[in-house]
Amino acid sequence: METINQRLEALREVMQQEHIAAFIFPSTDAHNSEYVAPHWKEREWISGFNGSAGTAVVTLKSAALWTDSRYFLAAEQQLAGSEYQLMKLKVDGTPTIAEWIGQQCEAGSEVGIDGTVSSYAETEALKAELRHQGGMTLRLNLDPLTRIWNDQPAIPQHKIELHPLKFAGETTASKLDRIRQALRRQHCDGMLMSALDDIAWTLNMRGTDVHCNPVFVSYLVIEHEKTTLFVDNDKLTSEVSAYLAMLSIKVLPYNEVGKYLKRDYFAYNILLDPNETNSYLVACAKEGRAAVVLTTSPIPEMKAVKNETEIQGFHNAMKRDGVAMVKFLKWLIPAVKAGHETEISLDKKLTYLRSQQPLFRDSSFDTIVGYEHHGAIVHYEATPETDIAIEPHGFVLIDSGAQYQDGTTDITRTIALGPLTEEQKRVYTIVLKGHIQLELARFPDGVSGTQLDALAREPLWREGYNFLHGTGHGVGSYLNVHEGPHQIRMEYKPAPLHAGMTVTDEPGLYLSNRFGVRIENTLLITADEETEFGKFLRMEPLTLCPIDTTPILIPMMTDEEIAWLNAYHEYVYTALSPLLNAEEREWLRNETRAVRRE
Repeated sequence: METINQRLEALREVMQQEHIAAFIFPSTDAHNSEYVAPHWKEREWISGFNGSAGTAVVTLKSAALWTDSRYFLAAEQQLAGSEYQLMKLKVDGTPTIAEWIGQQCEAGSEVGIDGTVSSYAETEALKAELRHQGGMTLRLNLDPLTRIWNDQPAIPQHKIELHPLKFAGETTASKLDRIRQALRRQHCDGMLMSALDDIAWTLNMRGTDVHCNPVFVSYLVIEHEKTTLFVDNDKLTSEVSAYLAMLSIKVLPYNEVGKYLKRDYFAYNILLDPNETNSYLVACAKEGRAAVVLTTSPIPEMKAVKNETEIQGFHNAMKRDGVAMVKFLKWLIPAVKAGHETEISLDKKLTYLRSQQPLFRDSSFDTIVGYEHHGAIVHYEATPETDIAIEPHGFVLIDSGAQYQDGTTDITRTIALGPLTEEQKRVYTIVLKGHIQLELARFPDGVSGTQLDALAREPLWREGYNFLHGTGHGVGSYLNVHEGPHQIRMEYKPAPLHAGMTVTDEPGLYLSNRFGVRIENTLLITADEETEFGKFLRMEPLTLCPIDTTPILIPMMTDEEIAWLNAYHEYVYTALSPLLNAEEREWLRNETRAVRRE
């Protein structure tokens, strides 16, 4: 870790010059994105940890990194040999960032964080926490890495493309009208949109600025009478320019959004979502003439409910993805028995098979292929250094997905490659029971995902097991694979569930240094029936792929769970068999045959 330690030494020189006692590096970009373009990967550059979630903190004498359970094992490996101490979020005894800084630095010290990549909500909360740690203050106008990261990548300039109406299902003019109606209901004259997927959805445009996420770096200001897109002109094709002109959308340079908020926004007030808007732009807006309304953006809730065209697109994309998965799973066992397969070779094979499907554009995230003990690393990604041979025994966990122009997929299957231990079979069956229990759910309209989360966990909790990641998340329509505002997780998330939303179902169990099991389908929330107690909803699977039945301990399954599994497999066979050749159909028929009690 010599390079990381050298970078820390250079950083501390800047900190001393600026009289900064500690500096905080979050994982986000100027748009509070989950996945960011290389230009904004400052936390990765200064720490060496490349997970999508984490915060690095450096003082003049120490360094620490906070991340969640998905990355505990990966972070331990990547931080080994450096100064960094791993801080495990949601584990008893782990201090908060402010508490740790209070332990490491003198009272009254100044702490730094780049206000252009930190949301207003986060920095305000951090200010309050630091005040309780001996009156520390937070400085927001410094990015020390601009002085020491000499080869920092530029902000991406890839061309933007239009997302056709036959896939979007609603015109941009209609969406802008709905957004303005929502703003009027909130008594707001306009809003700044920062989230890149919200902008892409609103404008029916897509890009390639962020790995696996079809978005483009930009801001959007919507007012009663006009709309302004802040994006670098080099990104616009003649077709996109003509499209924006037709909609009377003005284009200004990306880096002029702050100046616009200060000087050129003339409406009475402006909505800024404090969880999406960075502190720098909130400060710019407060310098301007308009009153700043800090409240939740209406866009994520609109985007989460898919229209009929988007729903059909999901169904079509899932069929093609299912064909690719069937071809892959049919190939897998014989290939492993023949030898010479590794985690990376499995990833390449599956990606290739998907790439042969119509409308394939990209992976929706970096594929996770974890064999045996690597399957216990929740977000493991094989590298040439960690890649291991796949052998004809034990489990391989494969979490993968694709971006098709008509839909985004996300699926996990854990596959038995040969003989298993009784423990592996038992754990697999428990996870499958949790998965099925959530898919069987029937619930009132407006319930939050937190209220459903226990359904997937109860079979695990009953056996003394648990997992610390979320159980489910929304999925975009040829957009980000992780989409809110709704989630299914233990932590309270009040966003209500409605018909038309997509959500994943992905419970798992991870036995450190032994193996991991996760089973995931993407689901569509649909109307069930209306009773005297109101509207009820249910979830139907969008994902079309057999679930491995060889590890199942049938006596552990209820009759209802067995019936669900058999019905799901019949649904998969009926949907996919017309798209397969005779040999593939025979394989799929065998893999989807009904399971029964002996």
